Amino acid sequence: MENRLNYYQIPREEWRGFYRDQYVPLTSQELMKIKSLNDVISIQDVEDIYMPLVHLLGMRMKSHDQNQNQLADFLGIKHRKTPFILGIAGSVAVGKSTVARLLRDLLTEIFPDKKIQQITTDGFLYPSKELKKRHILSRKGFPESYDMPALVSFINDVKNGLPAKAPVYSHQSYDQVEGEFDVVYQPDVLILEGINVLQLPSNQPIFVSDFFDFSIYVDANEDLIKKWYFERFDLLLARAKNEPDNYYYPYAQGDWNVAHKMAHDLWYDVNHPNLHDYILPTRNRADLILNKGENHLVDELLLRKFV
Repeated sequence: MENRLNYYQIPREEWRGFYRDQYVPLTSQELMKIKSLNDVISIQDVEDIYMPLVHLLGMRMKSHDQNQNQLADFLGIKHRKTPFILGIAGSVAVGKSTVARLLRDLLTEIFPDKKIQQITTDGFLYPSKELKKRHILSRKGFPESYDMPALVSFINDVKNGLPAKAPVYSHQSYDQVEGEFDVVYQPDVLILEGINVLQLPSNQPIFVSDFFDFSIYVDANEDLIKKWYFERFDLLLARAKNEPDNYYYPYAQGDWNVAHKMAHDLWYDVNHPNLHDYILPTRNRADLILNKGENHLVDELLLRKFV
């Protein structure tokens, strides 16, 4: 557990008062396109939680630009645009992808002069054939299943203004798409989302989070996360019934009790230990913790005091 003395504990009702401009640049229909399969979010949530957060991020982005210009002046070198990197971490099924996409769209609307891009670390999972070769397919999602040197190299290129390629990951096949990449080139803001972005791998001297200018951890009680995980699984099965190319298609065509047994084993063999051994321990490295309660409602925020 993080030392909460290092954080301001801010209830939802207090947080919503930190930004009094009631303008929300998204419609309910646009919001529904952003949210993950079984996530729950409303325009009221955007107004109460995410508009104040975007306001805070805007202040941090301005401070970041000023600091970079001051450093360039000190060194006597030409000013160079250095991207603001926002990291978003949290468990599987907690809704971090929704948070990442929502912040991407809100920042794009609020700062139309800035180039905002978003990448998930899923693409840096080793391909399934490589995981099989390494005999760690059953450890997919654990730290060793990610190509962390490639991820660090990618984020280093982004920070240095170089074209950077992130492998594309398919949530249809649950594997890398061979030969396909998302290209990130000189964004003003890059949002990097994934369960591993705050982790401290032991096999390299540089960590992904070393490049972050602000980081968010999306949190919830494990019982809630587990509930959301199984709800999402049922929705994935229903969606896969008529999609032969879908990873879940064989499970959707068979006995759903067998499929549920597989999901249950996956939670307790992979997601539960991964959460406790590798994901939760990174929570105390975040600048902001969004704490979710029932129905994905953010009820409290913890903002780091010393930044």
